[in-house]
Amino acid sequence: MAVTAMSAKEITKKIFDKEELFILDVRNTDDYNDWKIEGSNFEHLNIPYFDLLDGVEDILDKIPTSKDVLVVCAKEGSSIMIAEMLSDEGLDVAYLKGGMKEWSEHLEPVKIADLKNGGELYQFVRIGKGCLSYMVISNNEAAIFDSTRMTDIYIDFANTKNVKITNVFDTHLHADHISGGRKIAEITGATYWLPPKDAKEVTFEYSPLEDGKKVLIGETSINIEALYSPGHTIGSTSFVIDEKFLLSGDILFIDSIGRPDLAGMAEDWVGDLRETLYKKYRNLSLELIVLPSHFMVISELNEDGSVYKKLGYLFDQNHGLNIESESEFRKLVTENLPPQPNSYQEIREVNMGKINLNEEKQREMEIGPNRCAVR
Repeated sequence: MAVTAMSAKEITKKIFDKEELFILDVRNTDDYNDWKIEGSNFEHLNIPYFDLLDGVEDILDKIPTSKDVLVVCAKEGSSIMIAEMLSDEGLDVAYLKGGMKEWSEHLEPVKIADLKNGGELYQFVRIGKGCLSYMVISNNEAAIFDSTRMTDIYIDFANTKNVKITNVFDTHLHADHISGGRKIAEITGATYWLPPKDAKEVTFEYSPLEDGKKVLIGETSINIEALYSPGHTIGSTSFVIDEKFLLSGDILFIDSIGRPDLAGMAEDWVGDLRETLYKKYRNLSLELIVLPSHFMVISELNEDGSVYKKLGYLFDQNHGLNIESESEFRKLVTENLPPQPNSYQEIREVNMGKINLNEEKQREMEIGPNRCAVR
Protein backbone atom coordinates (compact mmCIF):
# COMPACT_ATOMS: atom_id res chain seq x y z
CA MET A 1 0.00 0.00 0.00
CA ALA A 2 1.15 3.53 -0.77
CA VAL A 3 1.77 6.13 1.91
CA THR A 4 0.48 9.55 0.90
CA ALA A 5 0.74 13.01 2.40
CA MET A 6 -2.44 14.78 3.47
CA SER A 7 -2.23 18.57 3.65
CA ALA A 8 -3.70 20.83 6.29
CA LYS A 9 -5.98 22.24 3.60
CA GLU A 10 -7.34 18.77 2.79
CA ILE A 11 -8.04 18.11 6.47
CA THR A 12 -9.74 21.50 6.79
CA LYS A 13 -12.07 20.54 3.94
CA LYS A 14 -12.94 17.32 5.77
CA ILE A 15 -13.81 19.38 8.86
CA PHE A 16 -15.96 21.81 6.88
CA ASP A 17 -17.70 18.94 5.05
CA LYS A 18 -18.09 16.91 8.26
CA GLU A 19 -16.38 13.88 6.72
CA GLU A 20 -15.08 10.94 8.71
CA LEU A 21 -11.38 10.60 9.53
CA PHE A 22 -9.46 8.28 11.84
CA ILE A 23 -6.40 9.94 13.36
CA LEU A 24 -3.52 8.01 14.88
CA ASP A 25 -1.64 10.65 16.86
CA VAL A 26 1.87 9.48 17.79
CA ARG A 27 2.90 12.49 19.88
CA ASN A 28 3.48 12.26 23.62
CA THR A 29 0.26 11.86 25.58
CA ASP A 30 0.61 15.24 27.33
CA ASP A 31 0.94 17.04 24.00
CA TYR A 32 -2.01 15.13 22.57
CA ASN A 33 -4.24 15.87 25.58
CA ASP A 34 -3.32 19.56 25.39
CA TRP A 35 -4.11 19.99 21.70
CA LYS A 36 -5.25 17.84 18.80
CA ILE A 37 -6.98 18.03 15.43
CA GLU A 38 -10.70 18.41 16.05
CA GLY A 39 -13.49 17.39 13.71
CA SER A 40 -17.14 16.56 14.36
CA ASN A 41 -16.73 13.12 12.74
CA PHE A 42 -13.10 12.48 13.62
CA GLU A 43 -12.01 9.48 15.69
CA HIS A 44 -8.72 9.55 17.59
CA LEU A 45 -6.18 7.06 18.89
CA ASN A 46 -3.11 8.31 20.73
CA ILE A 47 -0.13 5.97 21.00
CA PRO A 48 3.27 7.63 21.44
CA TYR A 49 5.80 7.01 18.69
CA PHE A 50 8.31 5.36 21.04
CA ASP A 51 5.72 2.71 21.95
CA LEU A 52 5.53 1.68 18.30
CA LEU A 53 9.21 1.39 17.44
CA ASP A 54 9.17 -2.37 17.88
CA GLY A 55 6.23 -2.79 15.52
CA VAL A 56 2.61 -1.87 14.89
CA GLU A 57 1.15 -5.39 15.00
CA ASP A 58 -0.53 -4.83 18.37
CA ILE A 59 -2.61 -1.88 17.11
CA LEU A 60 -3.73 -3.24 13.74
CA ASP A 61 -7.09 -4.32 15.11
CA LYS A 62 -7.70 -0.77 16.40
CA ILE A 63 -7.32 0.88 13.00
CA PRO A 64 -10.38 0.85 10.72
CA THR A 65 -10.22 -0.11 7.07
CA SER A 66 -13.54 1.56 6.20
CA LYS A 67 -12.44 5.19 6.57
CA ASP A 68 -9.46 7.42 5.80
CA VAL A 69 -6.59 7.00 8.26
CA LEU A 70 -4.18 9.81 9.09
CA VAL A 71 -0.99 9.52 11.16
CA VAL A 72 -0.01 12.71 12.98
CA CYS A 73 3.13 13.86 14.81
CA ALA A 74 4.73 17.16 15.72
CA LYS A 75 6.92 17.78 12.66
CA GLU A 76 6.13 14.97 10.15
CA GLY A 77 9.10 12.63 10.46
CA SER A 78 7.72 10.21 13.06
CA SER A 79 4.35 10.01 11.34
CA ILE A 80 5.95 9.07 8.03
CA MET A 81 7.82 6.21 9.70
CA ILE A 82 4.70 4.85 11.46
CA ALA A 83 2.61 5.29 8.30
CA GLU A 84 5.16 3.25 6.36
CA MET A 85 5.08 0.52 9.01
CA LEU A 86 1.28 0.38 8.77
CA SER A 87 1.51 0.35 4.99
CA ASP A 88 3.86 -2.64 5.16
CA GLU A 89 1.09 -4.42 7.09
CA GLY A 90 -1.32 -3.78 4.22
CA LEU A 91 -3.10 -0.65 5.43
CA ASP A 92 -3.78 2.37 3.25
CA VAL A 93 -2.80 5.37 5.37
CA ALA A 94 -1.67 8.98 5.03
CA TYR A 95 0.46 11.26 7.19
CA LEU A 96 -0.01 14.93 8.01
CA LYS A 97 2.31 16.92 5.78
CA GLY A 98 4.41 19.22 7.96
CA GLY A 99 2.97 17.78 11.17
CA MET A 100 1.17 19.77 13.82
CA LYS A 101 3.42 22.73 13.11
CA GLU A 102 1.84 22.97 9.67
CA TRP A 103 -1.60 22.44 11.17
CA SER A 104 -1.04 25.34 13.55
CA GLU A 105 -0.29 27.72 10.68
CA HIS A 106 -2.91 26.87 8.06
CA LEU A 107 -5.31 29.70 7.14
CA GLU A 108 -8.46 29.02 5.15
CA PRO A 109 -10.17 32.06 3.55
CA VAL A 110 -13.97 31.96 3.67
CA LYS A 111 -16.15 34.59 2.02
CA ILE A 112 -18.58 36.08 4.54
CA ALA A 113 -20.54 38.52 2.39
CA ASP A 114 -20.74 41.01 -0.42
CA LEU A 115 -20.70 44.54 0.97
CA LYS A 116 -22.42 47.66 -0.24
CA ASN A 117 -20.99 49.30 -3.37
CA GLY A 118 -19.40 46.07 -4.57
CA GLY A 119 -17.13 45.33 -1.63
CA GLU A 120 -16.35 41.92 -0.14
CA LEU A 121 -15.66 40.61 3.37
CA TYR A 122 -13.49 37.53 3.97
CA GLN A 123 -12.73 35.62 7.14
CA PHE A 124 -9.42 33.75 7.43
CA VAL A 125 -9.94 30.69 9.62
CA ARG A 126 -6.82 29.45 11.42
CA ILE A 127 -8.43 26.10 11.94
CA GLY A 128 -5.73 24.52 14.11
CA LYS A 129 -5.49 27.38 16.62
CA GLY A 130 -8.91 29.00 16.53
CA CYS A 131 -7.71 32.41 15.34
CA LEU A 132 -9.94 34.42 13.01
CA SER A 133 -8.75 37.36 10.93
CA TYR A 134 -10.47 39.44 8.29
CA MET A 135 -10.05 41.27 4.99
CA VAL A 136 -12.40 43.98 3.78
CA ILE A 137 -12.17 44.79 0.07
CA SER A 138 -13.63 47.84 -1.69
CA ASN A 139 -12.70 49.60 -4.91
CA ASN A 140 -9.25 48.08 -5.33
CA GLU A 141 -8.33 48.66 -1.69
CA ALA A 142 -8.17 46.24 1.23
CA ALA A 143 -8.08 46.45 5.02
CA ILE A 144 -6.93 43.62 7.27
CA PHE A 145 -7.96 42.95 10.88
CA ASP A 146 -6.11 40.88 13.50
CA SER A 147 -3.75 39.20 11.07
CA THR A 148 -1.55 36.29 12.07
CA ARG A 149 2.22 36.23 11.53
CA MET A 150 1.69 34.24 8.28
CA THR A 151 1.72 37.49 6.33
CA ASP A 152 2.29 36.03 2.86
CA ILE A 153 -1.18 34.49 2.86
CA TYR A 154 -2.89 37.88 3.16
CA ILE A 155 -0.60 39.59 0.69
CA ASP A 156 -0.98 36.79 -1.86
CA PHE A 157 -4.76 36.79 -1.42
CA ALA A 158 -4.89 40.55 -1.96
CA ASN A 159 -2.81 40.11 -5.11
CA THR A 160 -5.24 37.48 -6.47
CA LYS A 161 -8.02 40.03 -5.92
CA ASN A 162 -5.97 42.80 -7.57
CA VAL A 163 -6.34 45.05 -4.54
CA LYS A 164 -3.86 47.14 -2.57
CA ILE A 165 -3.67 46.72 1.20
CA THR A 166 -4.04 50.27 2.55
CA ASN A 167 -4.96 49.77 6.21
CA VAL A 168 -4.08 47.12 8.81
CA PHE A 169 -5.79 46.99 12.21
CA ASP A 170 -5.24 45.10 15.45
CA THR A 171 -8.26 45.16 17.75
CA HIS A 172 -5.93 44.89 20.75
CA LEU A 173 -2.41 43.91 21.78
CA HIS A 174 -2.54 40.13 21.32
CA ALA A 175 -1.16 37.69 23.89
CA ASP A 176 -2.00 34.33 22.31
CA HIS A 177 -0.49 34.79 18.85
CA ILE A 178 2.06 36.98 17.12
CA SER A 179 0.47 39.69 15.04
CA GLY A 180 1.49 40.12 11.42
CA GLY A 181 -0.10 43.56 11.21
CA ARG A 182 3.01 45.68 11.55
CA LYS A 183 4.94 43.50 9.08
CA ILE A 184 2.16 43.66 6.49
CA ALA A 185 2.07 47.43 6.86
CA GLU A 186 5.84 47.67 6.37
CA ILE A 187 5.73 45.48 3.25
CA THR A 188 2.74 47.15 1.62
CA GLY A 189 3.06 50.73 2.85
CA ALA A 190 -0.30 50.46 4.59
CA THR A 191 -1.28 52.40 7.70
CA TYR A 192 -1.01 50.30 10.87
CA TRP A 193 -3.64 51.02 13.52
CA LEU A 194 -3.50 50.04 17.19
CA PRO A 195 -5.52 51.14 20.25
CA PRO A 196 -3.34 53.71 22.07
CA LYS A 197 -4.20 52.37 25.55
CA ASP A 198 -2.67 49.03 24.50
CA ALA A 199 0.32 50.71 22.87
CA LYS A 200 1.97 52.55 25.76
CA GLU A 201 5.00 50.24 25.72
CA VAL A 202 5.37 49.64 21.98
CA THR A 203 8.67 50.55 20.34
CA PHE A 204 7.30 51.50 16.90
CA GLU A 205 5.14 54.14 15.30
CA TYR A 206 1.45 53.47 14.70
CA SER A 207 -1.79 55.31 14.02
CA PRO A 208 -3.96 55.52 17.16
CA LEU A 209 -7.41 53.92 17.05
CA GLU A 210 -9.83 56.00 19.04
CA ASP A 211 -13.52 55.73 19.87
CA GLY A 212 -15.66 56.92 16.98
CA LYS A 213 -12.77 56.91 14.50
CA LYS A 214 -13.99 56.31 10.95
CA VAL A 215 -11.75 54.87 8.25
CA LEU A 216 -12.96 54.65 4.67
CA ILE A 217 -11.81 51.80 2.45
CA GLY A 218 -12.16 52.39 -1.28
CA GLU A 219 -13.45 55.33 -3.24
CA THR A 220 -17.09 54.59 -2.57
CA SER A 221 -16.40 53.96 1.10
CA ILE A 222 -16.95 50.91 3.18
CA ASN A 223 -17.32 52.71 6.48
CA ILE A 224 -15.30 51.12 9.29
CA GLU A 225 -16.03 52.70 12.65
CA ALA A 226 -14.02 52.00 15.80
CA LEU A 227 -15.88 51.29 19.04
CA TYR A 228 -13.84 51.42 22.24
CA SER A 229 -14.70 48.19 24.09
CA PRO A 230 -12.25 47.43 26.93
CA GLY A 231 -12.26 44.28 29.03
CA HIS A 232 -10.04 41.72 27.36
CA THR A 233 -7.36 44.42 27.32
CA ILE A 234 -7.63 48.03 28.45
CA GLY A 235 -7.49 49.17 24.82
CA SER A 236 -9.70 46.54 23.16
CA THR A 237 -11.54 48.06 20.22
CA SER A 238 -14.41 46.64 18.20
CA PHE A 239 -15.38 47.69 14.67
CA VAL A 240 -18.71 48.19 12.99
CA ILE A 241 -18.31 47.60 9.26
CA ASP A 242 -20.81 48.56 6.60
CA GLU A 243 -23.40 49.13 9.38
CA LYS A 244 -23.95 45.37 9.36
CA PHE A 245 -20.96 43.56 10.90
CA LEU A 246 -19.45 43.80 14.38
CA LEU A 247 -15.82 42.73 14.62
CA SER A 248 -15.70 41.96 18.33
CA GLY A 249 -12.00 41.11 18.67
CA ASP A 250 -11.48 38.99 21.79
CA ILE A 251 -14.30 40.60 23.77
CA LEU A 252 -17.19 38.41 22.60
CA PHE A 253 -17.12 34.94 21.06
CA ILE A 254 -19.88 32.66 19.84
CA ASP A 255 -20.10 30.52 22.96
CA SER A 256 -18.06 32.46 25.50
CA ILE A 257 -16.60 35.85 26.40
CA GLY A 258 -13.07 37.23 26.54
CA ARG A 259 -10.81 36.71 29.55
CA PRO A 260 -9.41 39.84 31.26
CA ASP A 261 -6.31 38.34 32.86
CA LEU A 262 -3.63 38.08 30.17
CA ALA A 263 -1.95 41.29 31.27
CA GLY A 264 -2.33 40.33 34.93
CA MET A 265 -5.22 42.75 35.37
CA ALA A 266 -8.27 40.53 35.83
CA GLU A 267 -9.59 42.24 38.96
CA ASP A 268 -9.07 45.69 37.44
CA TRP A 269 -10.57 44.97 34.03
CA VAL A 270 -13.55 42.77 34.90
CA GLY A 271 -15.70 45.87 35.38
CA ASP A 272 -14.70 47.16 31.94
CA LEU A 273 -15.57 43.78 30.43
CA ARG A 274 -19.06 43.83 31.93
CA GLU A 275 -19.60 47.46 30.89
CA THR A 276 -18.67 46.62 27.30
CA LEU A 277 -20.78 43.49 27.04
CA TYR A 278 -23.80 44.51 29.09
CA LYS A 279 -24.08 48.21 28.16
CA LYS A 280 -22.10 49.21 25.07
CA TYR A 281 -22.99 46.08 23.10
CA ARG A 282 -26.59 46.23 24.39
CA ASN A 283 -26.95 49.62 22.71
CA LEU A 284 -26.03 48.18 19.31
CA SER A 285 -28.44 46.72 16.78
CA LEU A 286 -29.29 43.10 17.55
CA GLU A 287 -29.16 42.50 13.78
CA LEU A 288 -25.40 43.11 13.67
CA ILE A 289 -23.47 40.00 12.64
CA VAL A 290 -20.77 39.31 15.22
CA LEU A 291 -17.38 38.31 13.79
CA PRO A 292 -15.02 37.34 16.63
CA SER A 293 -11.24 37.04 16.49
CA HIS A 294 -11.30 33.48 17.85
CA PHE A 295 -13.44 30.40 18.11
CA MET A 296 -13.17 27.88 20.92
CA VAL A 297 -14.52 24.58 19.57
CA ILE A 298 -15.31 23.11 16.14
CA SER A 299 -19.04 23.16 16.85
CA GLU A 300 -18.96 26.96 16.55
CA LEU A 301 -18.27 26.68 12.81
CA ASN A 302 -21.17 27.24 10.43
CA GLU A 303 -21.91 24.84 7.56
CA ASP A 304 -19.44 26.61 5.24
CA GLY A 305 -16.69 26.76 7.85
CA SER A 306 -17.29 30.39 8.76
CA VAL A 307 -17.72 31.61 12.33
CA TYR A 308 -20.41 34.22 13.04
CA LYS A 309 -23.80 34.77 14.63
CA LYS A 310 -26.18 37.71 15.01
CA LEU A 311 -25.73 39.77 18.15
CA GLY A 312 -29.34 39.08 19.15
CA TYR A 313 -28.71 35.35 19.00
CA LEU A 314 -25.70 35.71 21.29
CA PHE A 315 -27.66 37.73 23.83
CA ASP A 316 -30.13 34.85 23.91
CA GLN A 317 -27.71 31.92 23.86
CA ASN A 318 -24.30 32.99 25.19
CA HIS A 319 -24.14 32.29 28.93
CA GLY A 320 -21.56 35.03 29.43
CA LEU A 321 -24.11 37.64 28.34
CA ASN A 322 -26.82 36.41 30.70
CA ILE A 323 -25.41 36.72 34.22
CA GLU A 324 -27.57 39.18 36.14
CA SER A 325 -25.46 39.17 39.29
CA GLU A 326 -22.37 41.35 38.98
CA SER A 327 -20.60 39.37 41.70
CA GLU A 328 -21.35 36.10 39.89
CA PHE A 329 -20.02 37.63 36.67
CA ARG A 330 -16.88 38.78 38.45
CA LYS A 331 -16.36 35.31 39.88
CA LEU A 332 -16.82 33.69 36.46
CA VAL A 333 -14.20 35.80 34.68
CA THR A 334 -11.61 35.88 37.46
CA GLU A 335 -11.80 32.32 38.83
CA ASN A 336 -13.12 30.15 36.00
CA LEU A 337 -10.22 30.54 33.62
CA PRO A 338 -8.40 27.98 31.47
CA PRO A 339 -4.59 27.79 31.50
CA GLN A 340 -2.95 30.87 30.06
CA PRO A 341 -1.64 30.68 26.48
CA ASN A 342 1.82 29.27 25.90
CA SER A 343 4.54 31.96 26.16
CA TYR A 344 1.90 34.68 26.39
CA GLN A 345 4.23 37.18 28.07
CA GLU A 346 6.87 36.72 25.37
CA ILE A 347 4.21 36.99 22.68
CA ARG A 348 3.05 40.31 24.14
CA GLU A 349 6.64 41.57 24.10
CA VAL A 350 7.07 40.52 20.46
CA ASN A 351 3.86 42.37 19.59
CA MET A 352 5.18 45.43 21.44
CA GLY A 353 8.38 45.31 19.39
CA LYS A 354 10.49 44.79 22.51
CA ILE A 355 12.03 41.49 21.37
CA ASN A 356 12.73 39.97 17.98
CA LEU A 357 12.75 36.21 17.58
CA ASN A 358 13.48 33.95 14.63
CA GLU A 359 10.71 32.16 12.76
CA GLU A 360 11.27 28.80 14.47
CA LYS A 361 11.07 30.32 17.96
CA GLN A 362 7.89 32.21 17.04
CA ARG A 363 6.37 28.99 15.73
CA GLU A 364 7.21 27.13 18.94
CA MET A 365 5.69 29.89 21.10
CA GLU A 366 2.36 29.65 19.31
CA ILE A 367 1.98 25.87 19.38
CA GLY A 368 -1.15 24.82 21.24
CA PRO A 369 -4.85 25.63 21.44
CA ASN A 370 -6.60 28.98 21.69
CA ARG A 371 -7.02 30.09 25.31
CA CYS A 372 -8.49 33.59 24.99
CA ALA A 373 -11.91 32.81 26.45
CA VAL A 374 -13.53 32.35 29.82
CA ARG A 375 -14.75 28.76 30.11
